[in-house]
Amino acid sequence: MDNIITIIIVAIVGIAIGFLIAKLLERNNASQLVKSAKKNAATILKEAKTEAESIKKDKILQAKEKFIELKSEHEKVILSRDKKISDVEKRIRDKESQVSNELSKAKKLNADMEAKQKDYDEKLAYLEKKQSEVDKLHRGQIEQLEVISSLSAEDAKAQLIENLREEAKTDAMAYIQSSIEEAKMTAQQEAKKIVINTIQRIGTEEAVENCVSVFNLESDDVKGRIIGREGRNIRAIEAATGVEIIVDDTPEAIILSCFDSVRREVARLSLHKLVTDGRIHPARIEEIVKKTTKQIEEEIIEVGKRTVIDLGIHGLQPELIKAVGRMKYRSSYGQNLLQHSREVAKLCGVMASELGLNAKLAKRAGLLHDIGKVPETETEVPHAILGMQWAEKYGEKPEVCNAIGAHHDEIEMTNLLSPIVQVCDAISGARPGARRQVLDSYIQRLKDLEDIAFGFNGVNKAYAIQAGRELRVMVESEKVSDEKAAQLSFEISQKIQTDMTYPGQVKITVIRETRAVNIAK
Repeated sequence: MDNIITIIIVAIVGIAIGFLIAKLLERNNASQLVKSAKKNAATILKEAKTEAESIKKDKILQAKEKFIELKSEHEKVILSRDKKISDVEKRIRDKESQVSNELSKAKKLNADMEAKQKDYDEKLAYLEKKQSEVDKLHRGQIEQLEVISSLSAEDAKAQLIENLREEAKTDAMAYIQSSIEEAKMTAQQEAKKIVINTIQRIGTEEAVENCVSVFNLESDDVKGRIIGREGRNIRAIEAATGVEIIVDDTPEAIILSCFDSVRREVARLSLHKLVTDGRIHPARIEEIVKKTTKQIEEEIIEVGKRTVIDLGIHGLQPELIKAVGRMKYRSSYGQNLLQHSREVAKLCGVMASELGLNAKLAKRAGLLHDIGKVPETETEVPHAILGMQWAEKYGEKPEVCNAIGAHHDEIEMTNLLSPIVQVCDAISGARPGARRQVLDSYIQRLKDLEDIAFGFNGVNKAYAIQAGRELRVMVESEKVSDEKAAQLSFEISQKIQTDMTYPGQVKITVIRETRAVNIAK
């Protein structure tokens, strides 16, 4: 116990001694640190002052350089402004000089104008005075002339105007006649050459279409089977086809009569199948007629396709192709419509090539020009207008539509294809034997030509010759002079062109004959 206490006391005393020693060492170190710190602080202060002096010198130098730079830029700006101001002042001085020059010129011009105005006023007054004197003299001369001629001024003026009018009319007719003759010498020769060349290159056979078909039989015994018991078979055929069947005394033949060529062809083919098969009764007749009608429809489409392929026409709508095929069973004045349209298409192609136009488009217009005649239903619209409406409906080009609508002058022609189609249509229809013409209408047309000629004063005789292609007019020499003969020919041609419808051209020849007869005794 005593030992532990002794150890504790010794430890406490040791700790106290160590603490005192540590305090003394710490104080000694602290004094050294303070000295060192003061020394370092003095060094740092000295370095800071040195560095501050250096920085101060650099900043002052930079400030001086910046000041010099700004001063230089400011001087440049001032110099630029001074230059602009001097330039503006120079322009102003130039403008002022120009304005002063213009003012001086204006003053000079104004003075000249005033002088000229004064001179003009003086001359105007002098002219007015002279004009009044001239008018007075003119009135005096007119009064003297009226006294001498016993005519008033108005009467003399009217006579002079009438004489001048007659002279001008005669000169105008002579000029027109010479112009027409000159045009004929150049243009008509080329036109004839192209038309004749086209006609020579296209030649087709023509056959007149009738409204009846003859169905040949092997023997007359078949007639009774076709008629049937109490005529029931023949009535069934007529009801199914819409064709009138005529059974007469003609040996080994019956006649099918109908204006519709399609129905007539259906009846003919149906009879052929019935006679070949041998079974002829109403039920069989209806069946055969339906099959034949379908067959004809397919044949119409095939004919249309074959036609457009032969002519080299592409892109035609199916409905138009069907209409082209249906032309095979239509006729116009006895001329087969499909054959006519094919011929017109070929003529148009040749003529368009000769004139340097689009031959394919011309063929297209020529083929479609009469599609307005195909519809089965009756309509009051002219076939040319109806065909044009169809072509527009199925997307044909405007040139083709106008050519279809204008080939009978129902509408105005707007392109060169239209007169070509019209001419080729007339060429095809005017071929000898191409169309059947009723004698009464032909005679009436000749009579109308002669009546038009007799409607003019001085006409003594008129003769329509060359099948209505030429009109010879005899005039009285006392009433019609040579100049008026040319005028009369022109007026008759205009009257015929306006009032009549005719194929081709009509030549009007006016003949004036003077006879001097004396008798020697």
